Amino acid sequence: MSLKHGHSSFYIMAIGAALLFGASAPLIKLMLNSMEPVMLAGILYMGSGIGMALVKAFQRTGNTRTSEASLGRGDISWLLAALVVGGITAPIILMFGIDNTPASTAALLLNFEAVGTVLIARLMFREQVGRGVWMALFLITLGSILLSINSTDGWGLSLGALTVLAACFLWGLDNNLTRNISAKDPIMIVTIKGLGAGLFSIALAIAIGNDFPELSVIVIALFIGFLCYGLSLFLYIRALRGLGAARTGALFGTAPFSGGLLGLLIFHDSITIWLIVALPLLIFGTILMFKEAHEHSHKHTAESHEHRHAHDDRHHDHSHEGPEPKYSHSHFHSHGEVKHEHHHMPDIHHRHEHKK
Repeated sequence: MSLKHGHSSFYIMAIGAALLFGASAPLIKLMLNSMEPVMLAGILYMGSGIGMALVKAFQRTGNTRTSEASLGRGDISWLLAALVVGGITAPIILMFGIDNTPASTAALLLNFEAVGTVLIARLMFREQVGRGVWMALFLITLGSILLSINSTDGWGLSLGALTVLAACFLWGLDNNLTRNISAKDPIMIVTIKGLGAGLFSIALAIAIGNDFPELSVIVIALFIGFLCYGLSLFLYIRALRGLGAARTGALFGTAPFSGGLLGLLIFHDSITIWLIVALPLLIFGTILMFKEAHEHSHKHTAESHEHRHAHDDRHHDHSHEGPEPKYSHSHFHSHGEVKHEHHHMPDIHHRHEHKK
């Protein structure tokens, strides 16, 4: 079982990221009464970037030695690609899709980001995905679809609906691109993505004639962006590091659950039969992910890299000059070639090919 092998924290981070992001839906619905969608999207992204930039500044001024690896030149291309695909292109396509699609249909289709993430992880990046993950993905996606059902707005698959699907798969690609730099400082990744996407969206909002809301509204939106976008993405990247894109993406499909619960509190929505049916599906799918076991003989080729690590696993037995570090730390280090067998996930050390 995964818990005893040290992966539990990554599962908790993935679920935490989903819960924070899911909570953004009802909060954004409230904020839309005060500003236009494009302007709101820009301010939310800016909130995530500014908030994480302040966290990084606090680390530095407080003489807190970061245990994360800095972004290198080789990471910039992955980061820019993720920013363009997930921070700029997907939201613009989504705006067109939502504008031309019934609200209930759009809400259902947005759940397919998890499906897109897993499919791209498997087909494009060759990440190992077992039957348990596929079953968990099916249950979680089905549960989130049931939570999104609202038959009063009409139905129909149109060009707009296909556009919403395209946005979902672009976010799935974004998740996989971000996986490739998940070993590096997640605070800097969130800061750059948030500020880049925020500035672009605000510039676009101004270009199409959106007005700035009152300062108090902007402050509230920035804070929501920090919590629901910035902190959520930070946890998501940390989960990517330990679980890979497929498993993190599948668990992220539980996001509509927290949005539904918060909707009950804010808008006094009624408890529907769909919520009652969806809840056990989401819970059982998540339990399947926690109980997944993957173990076989595998070979690690020699490599050198830098990332946050500790010496209580089976992959970091190098020596240090001076006292042995007691906590997680980051520095450039080398791994020799080794072949062994143990429980593992497609983390940064186990993204090997599988014969079956």
